[in-house]
Amino acid sequence: MLGCVRIATVQQMAQVITAEDKEGRSYVRRAMSKLAELGLAETNGKDGKHPIWNLTPAGQKALADGNELPSRPKAGTGAKAVRAGFGPHGVAVTDTILACGSRRSLTDWQVEVNHAIKEIGLSFNTDAVLAQPTATSEVRLFELDNGTMSQARLAREVWDYERYAGHRVWEGARGTIGRTFPFWQRHRYTRSERFPRLHVVLAGKEEHLLDNRRQALTADVKGIAIAVWVNTLPRLQRGEPWYEIGVDDPDRRRERYPEPVGR
Repeated sequence: MLGCVRIATVQQMAQVITAEDKEGRSYVRRAMSKLAELGLAETNGKDGKHPIWNLTPAGQKALADGNELPSRPKAGTGAKAVRAGFGPHGVAVTDTILACGSRRSLTDWQVEVNHAIKEIGLSFNTDAVLAQPTATSEVRLFELDNGTMSQARLAREVWDYERYAGHRVWEGARGTIGRTFPFWQRHRYTRSERFPRLHVVLAGKEEHLLDNRRQALTADVKGIAIAVWVNTLPRLQRGEPWYEIGVDDPDRRRERYPEPVGR
């Protein structure tokens, strides 16, 4: 689990690795203490009163040597993020992952996945990516706001996904052939027909305040040309449906973003 989500509390791990009708926190505490003695796991901070666990580099190596997960050579342990004060955000990301499938799809997730286009100076990390192919897309993207950023910044982050989806590149290594393709479809999600749906999860505040942020975000991204769904973490944990606030529209994206200059 820690190899997939990077950081988690004992309670979160107990949700996944013990029977659904059992209270497994004491078992997990003993197991994590043993892993810590072996130098495979550690804590670097807390979420409230709850220690946040992550693998050590030795723990990551042991996991890789066991071939339990696909190779993730650039994945960090999460320790730096916890020490820098981002532990509660990471714990909320783990809560989101558990609310969207728990143990059934855990190994299909990756966290802190970079999306970048050097030519236009665009680079951002997606909080979580779920690799579960559909008829039109191979992944789903998840962005979490833990109540720490301004409403304007949150809206800018969502619009960055449209910028990423809208950028086009020329066919061919030298850009000399007369057709262009979406960058994401040519270089990133090559088996997808549609740009992956973005799921925005709101957390970190009282529920009525999260509903206010949802309504404000809906207004701030009106007219966006990618598929965007939004929900609050409490609603998601209760199994309530997502709100659709953006629709995928490749034709409108192409009108909005100019063709790249040929070489």
